[in-house]
Amino acid sequence: MSRIRARLDVVGVALVTLAFAAPPLAAAEPAPPSGSAPAVTVEEARLDKAVPQEILRRSGFDTVAPGFAEALQRASSYRQAERAVVRHGSRLWDRAVDRAQGRGPARGDLSRDDDRPLYWARLGMTRELRSWQPGFGLTDTERERLLDRLERSSRGQDSMNLPAGKGIKRIVMTGFDPFTLDRDIRISNPSGATALALDGTWIRTAEGPARIETAVFPVRWQDFADGTVERTLRTQLPKADLFTTVSQGRVGRIDIERTNGAWRGGFGDNENVSRTETVPVNDPASQPQWTTTTLPYKAIVAANTGHFPVYDNTTVTEIPAGGSDPVVRPDGPTAGSTARAGGGGNYLSNEIAYRATLLRDRLGLTIPGGHVHTPVLQFGAGNTTEITDPEFVQNRLDIIAQVREIIRVAAESTA
Repeated sequence: MSRIRARLDVVGVALVTLAFAAPPLAAAEPAPPSGSAPAVTVEEARLDKAVPQEILRRSGFDTVAPGFAEALQRASSYRQAERAVVRHGSRLWDRAVDRAQGRGPARGDLSRDDDRPLYWARLGMTRELRSWQPGFGLTDTERERLLDRLERSSRGQDSMNLPAGKGIKRIVMTGFDPFTLDRDIRISNPSGATALALDGTWIRTAEGPARIETAVFPVRWQDFADGTVERTLRTQLPKADLFTTVSQGRVGRIDIERTNGAWRGGFGDNENVSRTETVPVNDPASQPQWTTTTLPYKAIVAANTGHFPVYDNTTVTEIPAGGSDPVVRPDGPTAGSTARAGGGGNYLSNEIAYRATLLRDRLGLTIPGGHVHTPVLQFGAGNTTEITDPEFVQNRLDIIAQVREIIRVAAESTA
């Protein structure tokens, strides 16, 4: 399989997620009749716009969804359909990783570090699967199961391959889809690009080689409530020596987020759905309001990892014990307080950090782990219409390289 790689010092791509003002929310669509093909989602509907089509065409990924549709039409049973879904989903992930890491033809003039072809090609596939009407009949439950298999296989979530053996460090890293697409549909996410660039690669540390395995997550509240983070990481963290969730954060800086909060702040997701509530997890009776990074943040901040400044971010927003109004605390939460925002805010970037570190603690693990917020990926000055430009590409490459170096420093500092 193309995911089994043994190259040292591979540099690649990046992607992420943090935002602070919600886009307009879409009205909920009525549920389709049982057994019928449901309407396309808000995300899938954006596919028909000019920018996604240009991204797919200029990357050569415009053939992905049509090829998948043909495979579905050849399926004469649920089992055949399931095999086609997993095969094509895994193939999409491998193709995106290979493109980011310089293997095979580029198939287009977009730079290889671009994460957007994977995102838009996946949506083309989910739209095909959502509207497919097979001759053998398909229940709503079966269709949802196929959609879940497609999501997991095309995101690298079910194909992490941490090696066994002594003398090797094993590192898990996660990224995100692009988001805030109603503001600017051209958006790329450097955390997702980084995940593609680093998946299956090796880095050299002072203590020996380290292997990085990655996955990408959707920017959708419901997927997180359904346990996609825990389902992916539960089997990987016990085998890992270090993990970091990564997302896009603030302009011009990188943050190592010290504290994560158990609160959803209501910002609209990629389906234009808002959630304002306590982060929903299993066993809420034992759920803490805060979780803490165990990444070696002092060493990371002190190291020369790249030209973006790196901060140990300790700020949170809390409702103090016995109080009723939110208060910003620059030095972390106070005893007995209720979370309203972690250092990484109260969107899905904070939530993935909260869920991953809570899972670490509930599994009784002592490995270093936490969240890294990258700079916002920006287009060059004056570019308001083109899907790429030299400054945009260079910014993304710089972010990828610096996140990779942060991971190396973290691995060396936790020997």
